[in-house]
Amino acid sequence: MKLTRTLHDLGQSLWLDNINRQLLNSGTLQHYIEELSVTGLTSNPTIFDHAIKNSTDYDGDISQHASSAKSVEDIFFGLALADLTRAAELFEPIFSRTDGVDGWVSLELSPLLAHDTNRTLAAVRNLHQRGGKANLFIKIPGNAEGLPAIEAAIFAGVPINVTLLFSAEQYVAAAEAYLRSVERRIEAGLNPAVTSVASLFVSRWDVAVSGKIPGELTNRLGIAIAQRTYRAYVALLASARFQRALNFGARAQRLLWASTGTKDPTASDTLYAKALVAPFTVNTMPDGTLKAFADHGEVGAMLAPDAGDSEVVLASVAKAGVDVGALAARLQDEGASTFVKSWDELMASIGTKSAAIKKARS
Repeated sequence: MKLTRTLHDLGQSLWLDNINRQLLNSGTLQHYIEELSVTGLTSNPTIFDHAIKNSTDYDGDISQHASSAKSVEDIFFGLALADLTRAAELFEPIFSRTDGVDGWVSLELSPLLAHDTNRTLAAVRNLHQRGGKANLFIKIPGNAEGLPAIEAAIFAGVPINVTLLFSAEQYVAAAEAYLRSVERRIEAGLNPAVTSVASLFVSRWDVAVSGKIPGELTNRLGIAIAQRTYRAYVALLASARFQRALNFGARAQRLLWASTGTKDPTASDTLYAKALVAPFTVNTMPDGTLKAFADHGEVGAMLAPDAGDSEVVLASVAKAGVDVGALAARLQDEGASTFVKSWDELMASIGTKSAAIKKARS
């Protein structure tokens, strides 16, 4: 039995952090579902930029939309939704079997809307409607600017993947925004069962402190942050406030481990997959990590609800001069800036191809 199946049987969902036409056309995604227990998928602007820039798979659709689309952004969402609706259809049996707990795909919202709650909400509703799939998440960053939009979107009944979380404190802020919107739906007499995940980015912590902490702490900070966040997650699920919402029919917002590919070439390529085993969580992995774990991974001990040795690790990191709170804020800000940069590059790639196609026509 593949080790990915072992993780699945322990209660953790494995999602693929990738999407492109070749994955769909070649049957690779279907293979991942059948053989590697993949039950969902996430995407982002960088993933789509690589897919569109480095292949001709999208040229036909770009040509088709080049003259009728209102903007380059409109062309992109047409391309992305074409891929993601196909992927969503592959996951529909899982979505149905789990009553909507699993089997999701995710689409990133334009990061240029981050400071405008009303425009974000309008875009979220529009994209989810255009996608036409119940198992489509729209991704909104869980920073200060994104939290009001997350609450508004959940209250409007749109499933949301809260992204760009880097600490237990940021996770709790996002989870409370989710819970507030669910409670508002209960008070308004609406169905509170709106699905969401909260995505904590892990490996970027270890990249950020590489060479700045003692050797014995190398590649331990991201896992410690995850352990601390898992403790907060378990506490929230056990709280009287959340239990009350459950009694009205609410769903739990699952915790998702993101950025779980190993960045350190000297470390195990399954480092984070092994360390972050926990029931009722999601681990979204790039292809390389997924295949490596299936081939030679190890299933580590389950994450402890009390956060294990995380506080000892975090205290040692602080003693080495790292302000974890300040670094969490910086990583979230840098993540938002990186998304904008990736978005701009994606728009430029599509714009260049579109212009070339129009020129060839003339």
